[in-house]
Amino acid sequence: MNNRIEKLLEFEKIREKLLQHTVTEKGRSMVQLAKVFVEAGDVQKALDETTDAMKVVRLRGGIPLSQMEDLTKHFKRLEIGANLNGLEFAQIYRMLKTTNELIRFFDDLHETEVEFLYLYEWSEKLVAIPEVSKRLRSSVDETGNILDEASAELGRLRRELKRAEATVRSTLGAIVRGKKAKYLSDTLITIRNDRYVLPVKTEYKNVFGGIVHDSSASGQTDFIEPREVVDLNNHMRQTKVAEKREVERILAELSQFVEPYANELKNNVYVLAKLDFFNAKAALAKELNAVVPIIDKENRLKIKAARHPLISSEAVVPNDIHLGEHHRTMVITGPNTGGKTIAMKTLGILQLMGQFGLAIPAGVDSQIGVFRKIFADIGDEQSIEQNLSTFSSHMTNIVNILSKMDDKTLILLDELGAGTDPQEGSALAIAILDKIASAGSTTLASTHYPELKAFGYNRKFATNASMEFDVESLKPTYKLLIGLPGRSNAFDISKRLGLSEEIISASRELIDEDSQDINEMIQDLESRRKMAEIEYFEARNKVDETEAIRKELEESKRKFEDEQERILLASKKEANQIIEAAKQESERIIREIREKQKQIGRVSVKEHELIQAKSDMNALLHEESLQKNRVLKRAKKQKPLKAGDEVLVESYGQRGTL
Repeated sequence: MNNRIEKLLEFEKIREKLLQHTVTEKGRSMVQLAKVFVEAGDVQKALDETTDAMKVVRLRGGIPLSQMEDLTKHFKRLEIGANLNGLEFAQIYRMLKTTNELIRFFDDLHETEVEFLYLYEWSEKLVAIPEVSKRLRSSVDETGNILDEASAELGRLRRELKRAEATVRSTLGAIVRGKKAKYLSDTLITIRNDRYVLPVKTEYKNVFGGIVHDSSASGQTDFIEPREVVDLNNHMRQTKVAEKREVERILAELSQFVEPYANELKNNVYVLAKLDFFNAKAALAKELNAVVPIIDKENRLKIKAARHPLISSEAVVPNDIHLGEHHRTMVITGPNTGGKTIAMKTLGILQLMGQFGLAIPAGVDSQIGVFRKIFADIGDEQSIEQNLSTFSSHMTNIVNILSKMDDKTLILLDELGAGTDPQEGSALAIAILDKIASAGSTTLASTHYPELKAFGYNRKFATNASMEFDVESLKPTYKLLIGLPGRSNAFDISKRLGLSEEIISASRELIDEDSQDINEMIQDLESRRKMAEIEYFEARNKVDETEAIRKELEESKRKFEDEQERILLASKKEANQIIEAAKQESERIIREIREKQKQIGRVSVKEHELIQAKSDMNALLHEESLQKNRVLKRAKKQKPLKAGDEVLVESYGQRGTL
């Protein structure tokens, strides 16, 4: 993909919007260097990653990343044996802290069974390295200062330094509050050349002895280190030097400790930058109210409610753009200032965004292609330096396009053939469009030449389009009308503005008959389109109403059947409970009868009679299956028994023949 098309379609402004949503330096660099993909697999993967990030934004507000420097240069220094400073170690620790937080974040998403296409793969590449985190946390604070706990020696030196400083201040404080205070310019203890001094009036500097380290600009004050604190200052200075050496030793030790992990740390920085990139794409999608488009392998474009991303949501007019399924070429005709160029740029920039892996400001289920090349000739590119006219500039660009186009190319041509004689320009435009079509390229061209209005009718590969114009308000609506060529509204506009009918009639007679017939045909088509639109919306409303009623009836029926089933099951359950209780009571009575029979030594009730009684009681239970289906029972009754039939005597559990 060439850089010129990105500049021409202002794609760099989209890149700038994306940069505003990044938080890591490496992520910003990644956005700046990223290219528009030209392979379908790469485009699909980039869009899937955007889909994942948009899901995180929807569920959790986004991936929790924090501001981060590009640490790549730190690791390069470690690899060549250089030592890092405290601030650089603090930056590495912040990166590791963010890494740990993200690992926990994605683990939590995984536990809640949130599914992603690629995000888990990226999160699994993050390495925690707890030993490095622990060592840095105990050695460096957030601003890069080495902590007292970094080593026992450093802690001892800093405690000694505090004691020495307190002694010096105490000694100087006694002087400031003592008899010699009258010789001071100010009762202030200050520092010069890293040593504590007092501001003494110049004429009394010999009163204190010691060392003069500085003088005021007026020359009336000398900053003197009194003899009482010279040795104390020397001791404090020596302690500071020892502290500095210990800090340098600790930094060298930390550098040696971290260096073996340089590759893992470098990998973390790269993965965090990638996640930052994905997060930025999702944030931009939310800002633009965008959707992830579907990729069509045949490069059939079906972009619904397409909106230019650089036009405010209040001003932009959404348009459906369908190109490539039935027609590879679309010619937008009509007067200037109607929105032809914006429609063309909208298609171009949305296609670039999609191939960059971005969601596009359009309707759900919008469909884009994947083009290896996108060319455009838009605007007046007249060159003073090269002494090229407007027409020459356009032709130079078009010649370049014709030499490089193929069936994987999208071509956008604004005001094709403009800048020269209308008759020759229109003839050239037709020949160029025919040549482009023969290469199989997908083309969107605009022109105001009336000769091209018949182009879409005479070529099977082409279709006409126009930008709607409201004659009543004398303003364009910026709505793209596919299938209708544009017509001149000059006569209607002039009439509404007060031009006499006489002049308008004379003008109509001067234009050739073919042009007038075409304009009348277009006007008739527009009228039919508007009528069809009204009828469509009326029918659509009726269909919607009918569908709503159907759904409501289905829901009511479902609720009724559910309630009926619930009541039936409850009734059967209750009946079974009653019968079960009666059955248990009957069995108790039968047991008592048997006991009495045994007691008197005789059997008055036969066994098969008891079994039959039990069977009759069991039959009282309501079956909840097809075995007691009334239809089946009726079918059994209707079947007459005859000699020779095989039957089952249920009371005995025996089969026999009648």
